[in-house]
Amino acid sequence: MKLSKYTAMCALVLGCVALVPAGMAATADWISAAADPLIVKPAPMDFAVQAQNPPAFAWPRYPLRTAVPITGYTVEVTSVPSDGTAPKVTTYNAGIRNFYLPSVAFVAGTYTWRVTPVGPTPAAWSSPRTFVIGASSVKFEVPESSQLKTNVMAKARSRLLPKDFKPYASWPLAMMIERGAAAAALKKEVEAGIATMTPTTDSLFGTHTGLTAAELTSLSRTIATKTNATLRQFVASAFAYRLFGDPRYLAEAIKRGDEAAALDPNGPTAFAVQDQVHRGIEIALLEGADLLWTNLDATRRGRWMAVAGTRVTTIYNDMLDDPKAVNPTGRMDNYPFDSHGADAYGYLALSASLAIGDLPDADKWFNFAVRPYMNSIFFWSGPEGGHFSGSAYSLYMATYCVNLWGPLKLITGVDLYTKPWSLGFSRMLMEFIPPKSPGLVFGDEHEFAFDFSTLKSFASRFGNAENAWYAKSLGATGATEDSLILLMAEYPLPVSKVATPVAPPNAVLFPSIGWTAMHSDINDVKRTSLYFKSSPFGSYNHAHGDQNAIILDSGGVRLLSEAGYEDYYYSPLVINWYRTSRAHNTITFDSALDPDALSTSQTGQQLTKGTASANLGSTGSITGFRAALATDTNPVDYTEGDATKAYNGTLTSALRKIWYLRKQNVYVVLDTLAAPAPHQFEWNMHAVVPILTDSTAVNKAKIVNGTSSVCLTSLSGDGTALAKVQPVKVPAPYTLIASKKGVTETHSAFVKPFSATAAEFLVVLDVGCKLPVVTVVPSAGGRTMTVNGTSITLPK
Repeated sequence: MKLSKYTAMCALVLGCVALVPAGMAATADWISAAADPLIVKPAPMDFAVQAQNPPAFAWPRYPLRTAVPITGYTVEVTSVPSDGTAPKVTTYNAGIRNFYLPSVAFVAGTYTWRVTPVGPTPAAWSSPRTFVIGASSVKFEVPESSQLKTNVMAKARSRLLPKDFKPYASWPLAMMIERGAAAAALKKEVEAGIATMTPTTDSLFGTHTGLTAAELTSLSRTIATKTNATLRQFVASAFAYRLFGDPRYLAEAIKRGDEAAALDPNGPTAFAVQDQVHRGIEIALLEGADLLWTNLDATRRGRWMAVAGTRVTTIYNDMLDDPKAVNPTGRMDNYPFDSHGADAYGYLALSASLAIGDLPDADKWFNFAVRPYMNSIFFWSGPEGGHFSGSAYSLYMATYCVNLWGPLKLITGVDLYTKPWSLGFSRMLMEFIPPKSPGLVFGDEHEFAFDFSTLKSFASRFGNAENAWYAKSLGATGATEDSLILLMAEYPLPVSKVATPVAPPNAVLFPSIGWTAMHSDINDVKRTSLYFKSSPFGSYNHAHGDQNAIILDSGGVRLLSEAGYEDYYYSPLVINWYRTSRAHNTITFDSALDPDALSTSQTGQQLTKGTASANLGSTGSITGFRAALATDTNPVDYTEGDATKAYNGTLTSALRKIWYLRKQNVYVVLDTLAAPAPHQFEWNMHAVVPILTDSTAVNKAKIVNGTSSVCLTSLSGDGTALAKVQPVKVPAPYTLIASKKGVTETHSAFVKPFSATAAEFLVVLDVGCKLPVVTVVPSAGGRTMTVNGTSITLPK
């Protein structure tokens, strides 16, 4: 079957509308009826070659927003033989939840699937959808829950320790060489805590009632900082006792475990106040009890487990649609776009695995969360992996993965690092946070300081060549793993078994999150890197109104940056500046010179506080991508994005095309814009150093950061000129966060000299300010642009 260009792209992009084959009644297809963009989309999509084998099936609940007494769903999968033989039909009982993950891989081939609810008469089948299991589909099988439980229950305590766990005194020389420094660091850390750490009690935190949003944010951070330090000391001491056998460490672990158990689940660390701390307490109690299982008296162990169980129950109930239902369904099955819920899912799965057999409710937690969590990872992208919210939140996600996936692998036997999504997510991390990257990109907290230790840990848990390159490259730049995380990991690490590390590509596309990266040489820590975003997730969750935005790094520093910072979630500063299009290197209109102009849909892309569906609908999309071939004499990478929908009807066209002439280290950016009413358009640019002007040429700008530079030239030829831009005035007071102290941002834009219903920007980014010879001449295909002998074709 030959697929159209649209269908092929649709197969990769989350949220696109599946094409309905001729003769099929679209109106009868109840799983396509969801108008709410927050509801789960049908999967697999039509004609998509599956990254994972077996694929995960998902569909909106039947019927939408209507109470119908159904008892479950039946999924029917039909093979489509190519040799003319009869199709084979297989049916699966999916239970009451609206997803299904087969436990056995499919034979390579083409299939159709459909689903029907069990209960209503007559049954309403969804329209068939076609998917393909091909040579590139990676086998990832998860046993049924009954088998997983058998695996877990067969494992003696401590479940968190591998069967071949060796105390420090029995380490072989190779292990001592690899982990000796981490062991010494753990001892030093635990002993410092014994000497200096003060108790953590509820009384330290006061009340959270009557506080402003800023005060609540500050209190939440205080609670997290203090409590997490105690929990770290608790688990570190427990593991250190198992490793070294020092009774002081056992006494310290018991002391800190008692402190954690004494914290009121309904007090300052309650789920409703600080859900991340709440789940941290319960998992620490379960881990501490597991590590010290035979070293604790029954009363203390029972108390720790009971308190953990109380907290886990709160998390479990929050994940349900109706906690009182006989056969409960999960709220995230139908509404998956919940970042805190996704993390809680993983904690619930690990908690159930640690508690089953010893807490009465752990069996239902296990059935509800373990296999479904392994299935659901993750809904922030398509099967190729990624995390649309930004690289800061990708980094946090990697942290959660390291904390959860290793223990789940030890306890259940399922290695989530081999899931195809996980392999793609790891590639996203190395492409968008490459070694020695000067900063994070896109989304909330991109301005925060970070280190590469978690990324090294994450990469080291994979056994493939690209992650071996990433882990090795990060190690060469000084990144080290956290001592406790490394010591609790399997030995040897999977990455150590890779003979030949291989660098990832210099140009890469993640279509379902709408991100591309173009590097001069990803192996070079002084590389030039341009990051581009046009995302089908819009400005939802932690994402910004930055469709078709770019960020530029070179020589280990940032040249084109993002502006502003987050003092607290949805603060006035965040809403009026940090998240807006004006604070990013993208297109706005009618606002460049006026700091009091409205900064949302009237001047840029849609950004609505508290309206999740609107933000999720304000989308961009990658509409073209080509990576240069290794054999190209003059390699040119290319990408294009369409951000029209993000402007919520104020524009009828917002297209950005980017060419990277790698040999010249020059980027060419072409924007074409159209609107029903006249606007004065602006091509925004931001830097953490002065944006310099040229007194002899109003169409030029220069950014110099240390020894790196970029010269920007507008070739529009219509009087487009560089102008200083004032950031929007933000109501006081707000507090400057530590990571932004001492940073002076500057903001400029190439601004059209008139208002019009159509506009074009043609901008050359000359990295290193080498002043190449640039010409643009008419040609049969549009216009031919030549940069120092390398030509590209621009549309008319």
